[in-house]
Amino acid sequence: MMENLGISFDLTVVWALILALAIYIYVVLDGFDLGLGILYPLFREKKERDLMMNSVAPVWDGNETWLVMGGGGLMAAFPLAYAIILPALYPPIIAMLLALIFRGVAFEFRWRTETRLSRKLWDGAFIGGSFIASMAQGVILGALLQGIEVEGRAYAGGWWDWLTPFTILTGLAVVAGYAFLGACWLNLKLEGEIQHRVRNMARILGLVTVGFIVLVSLATPFLIGIYWAKWFTFPQIIFTAPVPIAVAVIAIALARSLIGHGRDWLPFVLALALFGLCFLGLGISIWPHIIPPSVTLWEAAAPEKSQWFMLVGAIVLIPMILAYTGFAYWVFRGKLDPEQGYH
Repeated sequence: MMENLGISFDLTVVWALILALAIYIYVVLDGFDLGLGILYPLFREKKERDLMMNSVAPVWDGNETWLVMGGGGLMAAFPLAYAIILPALYPPIIAMLLALIFRGVAFEFRWRTETRLSRKLWDGAFIGGSFIASMAQGVILGALLQGIEVEGRAYAGGWWDWLTPFTILTGLAVVAGYAFLGACWLNLKLEGEIQHRVRNMARILGLVTVGFIVLVSLATPFLIGIYWAKWFTFPQIIFTAPVPIAVAVIAIALARSLIGHGRDWLPFVLALALFGLCFLGLGISIWPHIIPPSVTLWEAAAPEKSQWFMLVGAIVLIPMILAYTGFAYWVFRGKLDPEQGYH
């Protein structure tokens, strides 16, 4: 259609970018939300925990809209990839979904408990759900990076192929990264002594997160030959080298932003930028595959007419979701008033 007008327009690439955007938005928005659950055990007072919950209460469920969009978009736009990835990663995917369910239920039910024991049980579900969901997402990422065994158009590996030292490393990296995002979010939303504590946590978690980024980055090129070629051979290194350099610059800026006080929004924004660079590095590594090293985007894509049909819906819905999300964060912007919580 567009080619008749002399315009090059690859629908498959467009859909890959749409899904990448949805996944990135989910990771950074639900990431700090999950990070609060990971940090939750470090705060023992009920008042402090209520403050943490109130900081995300207006927006947490809307954050997961992007997960639904990412999963639904993968099934519709890249059905072959969906059919291969699911059986390869059923255990961590099921663990993630169950953890998100328990976590969501705990989020609401803890406000309605009347006994200390039941509150502890729901708090435990919130902590466990946050950690397991974060760990599972990291394991899924690692399993995709290390490659999925494909024969013809079907998964050819075993039930436990996803579980390796590398996937455990990526799982822990995501847990640390989400905890760091959560600390930066709390630094943005809170004041007083509790803000001072989370700022100190953010400094430590920032170092841990950068350390995991270095470890994962060093391990990834040894997984599949195409990764090494993209990052360490000439002339590809000319185009990929700016990414780790930018990561180093952002890491230094983050460290400086967490020293002292003032501009509480800056560490959170820089943390989002750090995740964005990591996401860019991931995209560079796996491109043009959707399932490394066997299935490319075009091999997994739906028919062109289906992609056009879905694109019309995406053009309408995505701006609406972005507008709603932006409006929700705008309405509940600013520091949290301890005396006027959301619940």
